[in-house]
Amino acid sequence: MMTSEQILAAIPHRPPFLLVDEVLECSETHIAGRKTFTGKEDFFAGHYPDYPIVPGVLLCEAAMQCGAILLSQYFAAAKTKVPVATRMNDVRFKRMVRPGETLRLEVELVERLAEAFFLRAKVTVEGNVAVRFEFACTAVEKRTEE
Repeated sequence: MMTSEQILAAIPHRPPFLLVDEVLECSETHIAGRKTFTGKEDFFAGHYPDYPIVPGVLLCEAAMQCGAILLSQYFAAAKTKVPVATRMNDVRFKRMVRPGETLRLEVELVERLAEAFFLRAKVTVEGNVAVRFEFACTAVEKRTEE
C-alpha cells in the first residue's frame, strides 16, 4: 500500500484532477488502486445531470494515473522525467459508473522498449468490468515554465 504522500510524490497530478485515492498493491509489473467518485465533482453538474454518470474518459484517466504511479519506479533516478500517454488501443466500455461507486484500477506493464512502456488496464466496480484497454507511455523531460 502507498500513502497519499507517496502517491503525490510519484506523479505530478494534483486535486482536483488526482484520480487515484489509494494504491492497494504494487510490484514491478502490476499495480492495483482505488478511486471513489463522491458525486460532488463538478463534472456531474453537466454530464447527464438527471442521471449522473462518470465520463468514460475519466475512467481511462484514472487507470492511466495508476499506471503512471507504477512507472514512477522507473523514473525515480531521473527526477526530470515524467510519463505521458502516447496512445490508447482497444478501449471497451462495459458498464456505466455512477456517483458513490468505487473503482478498482488494475494496470499491468506488458512490455518495455527503452523509454516506451506498453500497459494493459482494467477498471472494475464490485468485480464487474467498467472499461478495459491498452495504452502506451513514454518518458519526457519536464518542461519548466518561463
